Amino acid sequence: MHAPRSAHRHCQSLHDALRSFRDDGEYGLTQAVLWGRRLADVLSGGGRLLAAGNGGSAAQAQHLTAELVGRYAADRRPFSAISLHAETSSVTAIGNDYGFDEVFARQVAAHGREGDVLVLMSTSGSSDNLLSAATAGRNAGLRVWAMTGPVPNPLASQADEVLCVDSASSATVQEAHLVALHVVCEAFDEALEEAPEARQAARPAQPVTPVSPETADAPPAPAVLTRREAA
Repeated sequence: MHAPRSAHRHCQSLHDALRSFRDDGEYGLTQAVLWGRRLADVLSGGGRLLAAGNGGSAAQAQHLTAELVGRYAADRRPFSAISLHAETSSVTAIGNDYGFDEVFARQVAAHGREGDVLVLMSTSGSSDNLLSAATAGRNAGLRVWAMTGPVPNPLASQADEVLCVDSASSATVQEAHLVALHVVCEAFDEALEEAPEARQAARPAQPVTPVSPETADAPPAPAVLTRREAA
């Protein structure tokens, strides 16, 4: 069975977009690596990542926060990352009371602190609720990062830094965004491994056995070997 032409066109579109992403340092691979390293500095210092998107881009943004709160590859401590669109009660309440354009901006104003990072994802770069969020983020002193399709676009112009995918296909943009997110996570983990204090923080704390006054000066108990160790 031969694949339809549309399938070949889809794969070729993704191939071209990824090649452009790999070779474009300003808006592509190099930018993703820099974001991962900067994010490691922010989050390991007690900062927070806020992320948002609409539709498929919402799923991508939530993928990023899940990798940070959980883990990407190697085990490490969790970091603070929130997907604003996943706060369903807040989204519906804000949308009902203030309008859909404010569903992210009001949460940014509530959760964001100066020095935090706000990642906004959009294939078109023209969603009004993301533009409002970018404005709220700048007003609160957050670093606003945009992941979009081709530039120029309104969201890119309002962000501090931009990672773009040069493709006319929304599906291709979203697929390439996922690759970029994984590059961010890889660079994030590598940056943590390079910092000795981060490695120490990633180790689980060892339980401390309380010492009573009666046993403080007692000689240590003899070691008890397991059957395997005694053999």
